[in-house]
Amino acid sequence: MSVLDIVKIPDDVLRQTAAPVERVDDELRRFLDDMMETMYDAPGIGLAAPQVGVLRRVVTVDVAREDEEKQPLFLVNPEIVTSSEERSTYDEGCLSIPDYYAEVERPASVTVKYLDRDGKEQQLDCEGLLATCVQHEVDHLNGVLFIDYLSKLRRDRVFKKFAKAKKLGLL
Repeated sequence: MSVLDIVKIPDDVLRQTAAPVERVDDELRRFLDDMMETMYDAPGIGLAAPQVGVLRRVVTVDVAREDEEKQPLFLVNPEIVTSSEERSTYDEGCLSIPDYYAEVERPASVTVKYLDRDGKEQQLDCEGLLATCVQHEVDHLNGVLFIDYLSKLRRDRVFKKFAKAKKLGLL
């Protein structure tokens, strides 16, 4: 396994739609393992393939706390099939937008359909932090960032800050 480079805004790959995975094989499982290692190393609780420059519909998630046993989730071609009307707000951050956090309101619970690392179809009911994380990562697969839920003024400010940092070679 190896740690991959995490793409940061304003990189255009983060705004593109990821392609569906055709089949789950050993090559994809190696990539999933690299993504999980990268996510743990960052450290983060979720990572989508576009965040490492790969436009495939693949996500890794683990919302276990540091004092808990790891609970890695591998989601291939994840699709949110139901969302609750009830809403919840979390202070979100993103490995592709380092050191920036903002409150985002999303459905409090979702059901996600996906293929696991063995290619078997699964369905998972998610609540709380897991629901927020899954929605955040599925958004990445569609070229959507959590800052897109903020006001245009705040979003533009964040984007300009990172564009300037990249221009100055700080990213």
